[in-house]
Amino acid sequence: MKENTTGSAVLPAAPSRGRLRPLGLDEVRITGGFWARRRHVNATATLDHCRDWMERVGWTGNFTAAVEGRLHRDRRGREFADSDVYKLLEAMSWETAHQGDPALETAIAAAQEPDGYLNTAFGRPGQQPRYSDLEWGHELYCYGHLIQAGVAQTRARGEGELAKTARRAADHVCATFGRGGIERVCGHPVIETALVELARLTGEQRYLDQAALFVGRRGHGTLADGEFGRAYYQDDLPVRQADVLRGHAVRALYLAAGAVDVAVETGDDDLLAAVVRQWEATVARRTYLTGGMGSHHRDESFGDDFVLPPDRAYSETCAGVASVQLSWRLLLATGEPRFADLAERTLYNVVATCPAEDGRAFFYANTLHRRRRGTVPAPDAESPRAESSLRAPWFAVSCCPTNVSRTLAALPAYLATTDDHGLQLHQYADAEISTGGIGLRIRTDYPSDGGVTVRIDRAPDHPWTLSLRVPDWARGDTARLVAPDGTSRGVAPGTARVTRLFRPGDEIRLELPVRPRWIVGDPRVDAIRGTVAVQRGPRVYCAESVDLAGDQDVESIRVDASAPPEDGEGDTVVAGGETTTPADRTWPYAPLGAPAEPPAAARTGIVLVPYHSWANRGPSTMRVWLPSAP
Repeated sequence: MKENTTGSAVLPAAPSRGRLRPLGLDEVRITGGFWARRRHVNATATLDHCRDWMERVGWTGNFTAAVEGRLHRDRRGREFADSDVYKLLEAMSWETAHQGDPALETAIAAAQEPDGYLNTAFGRPGQQPRYSDLEWGHELYCYGHLIQAGVAQTRARGEGELAKTARRAADHVCATFGRGGIERVCGHPVIETALVELARLTGEQRYLDQAALFVGRRGHGTLADGEFGRAYYQDDLPVRQADVLRGHAVRALYLAAGAVDVAVETGDDDLLAAVVRQWEATVARRTYLTGGMGSHHRDESFGDDFVLPPDRAYSETCAGVASVQLSWRLLLATGEPRFADLAERTLYNVVATCPAEDGRAFFYANTLHRRRRGTVPAPDAESPRAESSLRAPWFAVSCCPTNVSRTLAALPAYLATTDDHGLQLHQYADAEISTGGIGLRIRTDYPSDGGVTVRIDRAPDHPWTLSLRVPDWARGDTARLVAPDGTSRGVAPGTARVTRLFRPGDEIRLELPVRPRWIVGDPRVDAIRGTVAVQRGPRVYCAESVDLAGDQDVESIRVDASAPPEDGEGDTVVAGGETTTPADRTWPYAPLGAPAEPPAAARTGIVLVPYHSWANRGPSTMRVWLPSAP
């Protein structure tokens, strides 16, 4: 791997080596289009919404209660509530238009104990002792998000009170959990990525060493064998021995991301290869069409291979965020565009699905089939996590709103990279990029349209290579690349490259075949046999009952997959099909071949909408996988 110089750049992950060097928020600016709208809502609505709710439910007040000795009586929220405060502060740091929250940072610092320990759920009179419940207590998990927030503050705005608090906490972790200390791990990974990033920022080897210790200890049974087994928190097998991601989806993905960070910084190619192997198997067997991961509600976990029921999809939003983080790290380490493909799919169909259009309500879980119309959540009450049938303003466990918020705030850092040969574009949005001697503008209406125009504003006086990702979803169609001299060539999924002595004013155009197409599932996924789905570019589509006539719901739909779906108005797609009314029976089974009364059917055009937009028009039924008419 090649050395990078990214330690102080304004970005969430700054590996010191790898095939590609990420560009920071000071080098990439999203200027318009789909993601600009989402980021504007995040900055102007979601951040303050989350802050207001945390005040209302008492999570931010826990730190003041700690200083005043009231925690045993007045603490509010789950044991991991501190972490969501830290994720919000991280989002505020990446969002440069936001002024942050100095008063909250001061309250957090005041609650920290002299040895660096900081947690409002443990360690004080009337509470359980420190580190007495590593399986479920989330103490190290909370430190992880505190450290990530401190790193974000330092990179975006310079070291402040939050960063100093995080550094003291990290020193405490190393002193307490280093060799000869508590040689165990946390039930919920994330401390690993945080410590590596702090090592990258500060150059302090001990933080990297401690992260490597945590990754190496995982899978050796240091955690109790609880209700869901040790696989739930990935303590059943060492990271190097596992062949697929398993257990709690968010935990598994965060651990894998931390393992990649450790592998990259230590040059451990075997560890990196182990994570790549797990990623490949998980994508091939345990991932939904949307990029969502996790099919079990009870333990928020991956199911077995090909157990991907649409109507029971858990697909937690936080798992989507963690998946993007893992894919991004693998992309930087290897340079392989397949990792950017999954990140794109997950961004458009999981991350973008979570927040409502106004940025003030959220999905915790992301089903692919809603059989009953949901009920509108109370605007002034917490909703049980994952039980809300419509987006809810807040949850008793509200990890997802703050996770999406910090992702959107840092999103420009996921668009492009550089290497010794030039610049690479991985995600497409209206944007301006300025790095080194290169300056360029990207103009596109992607993903509504497949045209991406790159205009060179500034270029070095020697040849270099501009690389553009050709998404795997374009397979089977022809994508074209138009060079500055007007010549055009077909390009296959992967990477399209233009190498030349660029001049200001040169334009390169990538034409991607964005059109609706039918998608079929692997026949081993039992729950979707006999159905098809629609994808247009990177976006998955769904049928929603508000687009059907009368009181019909999506259970009445059958589509005609023999004819291609077509573009409708705006971003909609129209598929030929029919709505049916099956005859009632006294017994729902019959011998094969027995005569049956055909259902009443009416031909119609089925309007489909982008999956990320569903449930923004009130209660509805919805489905992604549609029965195909015989």
